[in-house]
Amino acid sequence: MGLRSFAASLPAALSGLSGGLPSLRTPPAAEPSPAEAASFDALVHRLAYLPKADIKRIREAYKFADEAHLGQMRASGEPYITHPIAVAGICAEWRLDAQAIMAALMHDSMEDCGVTKAELIERFEAPTAELVDGLTKLDKLQFSTREESQAESFRKMLLAMARDVRVILIKLADRLHNMRTMGAMAPDKRRRIARETLDIYAPIAHRLGLNQIYRELQELSFSFINPWRHAALSKAIGKARGNRRDLVSRIERDVVKAFTEAGIKVEIQGREKTLFSIYKKMKDKHLSFAQVSDIFGFRIIVDELPSCYLSLGVLHQLYKPQPGRFKDYIAIPKPNGYQSLHTTLVSPLGTPVEFQMRTETMHLVAEKGVAAHWMYKSSAQHPNGQATQQLGAHWLQSLIDIQDETRDANEFLEHVKIDLFPDAVYVFTPKSKIMALPKGATPVDFAYAIHSDVGDHCVAAQINGEPVPLRTELRSGDVIEIVTAAGARPNPAWLSFVRTGRARSKIRHFLKNLEQEESRDLGEKMLAQALRAEGLALPSLDDDEQAAAQLWQQLARWAGNRHVDELLVEVGLGRKIASIVAKKLARMLAEQGQRPDAVMLSMGRFVHDDAPAQGQVMLDGSEGASVRLAPCCRPIPGDEIKGYLGRGEGLVVHTTECAVGRRLFQRDAEHWIAVSWADELSRSFEAGVSVLLNNGKGVLAQVAQAVSAAEADITHISMSDESQQRETAEMSLLLSVRDRLHLADVLRTLKRSPSVLRVWRVKPQA
Repeated sequence: MGLRSFAASLPAALSGLSGGLPSLRTPPAAEPSPAEAASFDALVHRLAYLPKADIKRIREAYKFADEAHLGQMRASGEPYITHPIAVAGICAEWRLDAQAIMAALMHDSMEDCGVTKAELIERFEAPTAELVDGLTKLDKLQFSTREESQAESFRKMLLAMARDVRVILIKLADRLHNMRTMGAMAPDKRRRIARETLDIYAPIAHRLGLNQIYRELQELSFSFINPWRHAALSKAIGKARGNRRDLVSRIERDVVKAFTEAGIKVEIQGREKTLFSIYKKMKDKHLSFAQVSDIFGFRIIVDELPSCYLSLGVLHQLYKPQPGRFKDYIAIPKPNGYQSLHTTLVSPLGTPVEFQMRTETMHLVAEKGVAAHWMYKSSAQHPNGQATQQLGAHWLQSLIDIQDETRDANEFLEHVKIDLFPDAVYVFTPKSKIMALPKGATPVDFAYAIHSDVGDHCVAAQINGEPVPLRTELRSGDVIEIVTAAGARPNPAWLSFVRTGRARSKIRHFLKNLEQEESRDLGEKMLAQALRAEGLALPSLDDDEQAAAQLWQQLARWAGNRHVDELLVEVGLGRKIASIVAKKLARMLAEQGQRPDAVMLSMGRFVHDDAPAQGQVMLDGSEGASVRLAPCCRPIPGDEIKGYLGRGEGLVVHTTECAVGRRLFQRDAEHWIAVSWADELSRSFEAGVSVLLNNGKGVLAQVAQAVSAAEADITHISMSDESQQRETAEMSLLLSVRDRLHLADVLRTLKRSPSVLRVWRVKPQA
C-alpha cells in the first residue's frame, strides 16, 4: 500500500516532531540523457559503499558490456548500454555486492551478444558468470512455441534464484527499468509484458518482501493494461486528496499532540493506497470509488519494539478502534518477513483510518525485503543482519522441492504461480508450532507442509478437535491434526482443491510414479503372454542373472529405450506393441539356442478369432490406473471383452458388443489384444442402468431399497428436469455389482418394485 505521499496535503506542524511526512514511494528516477547514461560516471557515485578494488572490477565489467552492446540501440533510440547501467544503479540502491553489480551490467551479454559462459568465467570468475547465466533466457530455437520457451526460461531463472537470491533481485531491477521505459513499444507488446509482470514478477517481489518494487510494478502494469481506468482513478485520487485535506490535517494534529504528551519519540509518515490496490478492491468487492473509505492512512515509526505496543495504546486512547481490525504481524510475521502492528480507528468524521506501527528495522525489511540483507552488511553489528538473509528461504527451498517432483516446465510454472498468493492464514500443529499457508489452504496442504509422507498417507483431519472433510478451508488460529494410515495413498480428487504448489506437485508426482509402476507390471504381463504365443517363457528380470540382464539390455537398445523398465512401461501404455517386441525377443532367444515349447505354443495361440495373437491378459480389478474400463460400455465380469492399447493411454477394455469399440477396431485393429476376467476378483465393478417408473412420492426410496435388497450399491444417480413434470420418469443409475449374474439379480429385484415399469442395462448405440 501507499505509493504516493500526500505530504503536500499536510501542514508543517509535523516538522518539529518528524521532519514532515516524507514520501514512501521512490518515484522513477528521471532518465539521464544518453550521453550521461552511457558513461560509467553515472553509476560510480552510487557505489561509494564498495571498496575501491571492487569498483575497479565493476569498471572492467562495464567496459566489457559496453563493447558487447556496441552499436545496439533500444526501442526509444538510446544506446543499449543505458539499460544495463540503470539496472546496476537500482541494484546499487539495495547495496548489492560487486558480483551482483557486475552481473547486472552484463545481464544481457550472453542472450543478445553471443558471449559464452566460458568467456565470463575466464574474465570475471565463476560466481559472476553463474549469476549472468541464471538471468539468460534459453534459446527460443529449442522450443516449438513461445509459451513453452517462456515457461522453461522461467523455470531456469527461478531455480537459479533458489540457489542464489541475487538472481531475482537483478531480474526484478531489470524488469522495473524495462517497465519504466516501455513507452516506445507497440501497445500489444506493452500489454503482454505488463500482464507477465503482474502475474509473475510482482508476486515474486511481494513473496520476497520487496514491497516497494512490488507496488511500483503493479502500478506500472496497471497503467499499461488498463490505461483509461488508471487515468480516471488518478484523477479521482487527486480530487479526494483535496476534499480530505481538512480531515487529514485534523487527525495529524491530534496524533502529534497525543505522542508529544505521551513522551514517545516517533516519525509519522502519510501513506496512500496505490491506484491498482484501489481498483482491485473496487473490482473484488463491487464498490464505487466513493465507497472506498481507506484510501489514506498513517505509519508510525519508532526506535524500539516495545514502543510499537505503547504507540498502539496511545492511538486507541485517542480514537476508538474498529473491532476485528487489529493485526499483530510482529508476533506472527508474514511469510515474506513483514512485521508491523495494524489497527483501524474511527476518525472524528466517522470514517475508518488505518495506522501501522513498526521500528526502523521493520520498515526497512517491509520495503526492501531480502534486499535488506545487503543493506545490513554495511553495518555488521546490526542485530537483524542474519535474520534478513533468511527471508523467503522456505519459499525458495520449496522451489527446489517442486522441481524435484516436476519435469514439465509449464506444470512447474503453474505450481509456482499457485505459491505466489500473497494472502496467508496462520494455523497451529497440535504441538503449537505455527505454520503459514496460502489463503484457501486445506488440511491436505497442511499435511504436505509438514512432510510428504504425512500428506501421502493422510486419510482424515481434525480442526480444533472436530472431524472435518479434507477439502475444508483453514482459518487463522485453527489447530490442525492429521490422521494417517499406513495403506493410504493420495487421491487424484485432491488436485481439485489443494492450494500450495508443494502439495500439488507431490500428489502429481506420486500418481505419476504409481502409473509408471502399474504400467510396468502390465507391460511385463502382456509381454509374457505375447512371448507364450511364440512358445517361450519370459526370461528372468533379476539383475543378478547376468545373461538375462544382457539380453534385456540389448532388447531395450533395439526398442530405443534406456533400460528395460522404460521398455516395459511403454508396452503397458500401448506405445509399443507387445507382439512385435515378443517376436524380436524370440529371435534373440533363438540365437542363444532356445527353441519353442510345443505345448506352450499351442496354449499361447488359443485366443479369440477377432483379436490379434498378442497373448491374453487376465483382469482381476487390481490393475489400477494402467487399465481402464471403457465408460461407453462399462464392462463387468461375465461380459465378453477385448482390450485396446491406446498410444500412451494404457489398456482400455471394451465389451465385444460395444459399438464404440467396434468402430475403433475397424480403424486400428493392430492395437487390440485379447483380455479375459480372472477367476478371483478383487473388487466390485460399475454398470449403467436406466429405470422407467411411475413418477410420485417415495419412488427414489423404493428404488434404493430394491438395490440394497439385492446387495448392490448406488454410486451415482441422475434424473432429467423434464421428468418432474410427467407421470413417468426415467432415472439413470450407476450400480456397483460383483459380476453379470449379480447385475441380473439386481435388475430382477428392481422389476418387482411396484413403481418400476421397465429396467434395462445401458449400452452404447451402434
